[in-house]
Amino acid sequence: MSTAPQPQRKVSDVLQDIVGNIQHIVRSEVVLAKVEVKEKAQKASKPAAVLAAGTILGLFGFGFLLLAAVYGLSLVVAPWLAALIVGGVLATAGGILVTKGRIALQHIDPVPTKTVQAVKENVQWARDHRIK
Repeated sequence: MSTAPQPQRKVSDVLQDIVGNIQHIVRSEVVLAKVEVKEKAQKASKPAAVLAAGTILGLFGFGFLLLAAVYGLSLVVAPWLAALIVGGVLATAGGILVTKGRIALQHIDPVPTKTVQAVKENVQWARDHRIK
């Protein structure tokens, strides 16, 4: 009873397959990283808009406070009090919005964690399956 020899693959074919698989893995990781970064950027857009709105309101509030100071120094009558109240309200609202936006942005992790985890898994797989 004789066993027919099994056709063996050439080393160059095996290496070509390995290179092709590595290229496919790298392309997949790049695509995953792009998608993950895009998702995180979309998450950050709303808090960034709140932060920008708070900053603008804060600047307007500061402008009104300066106007109130001018009225207070030049006239020392009731019109400056109205400007002071408006400026104080705007500055307070701006401060609240800036704080809220900053806190919301701090809760967003910019690192593409899924991609990092996938790369770690790929490296571990490659270590476990390396040619000996």
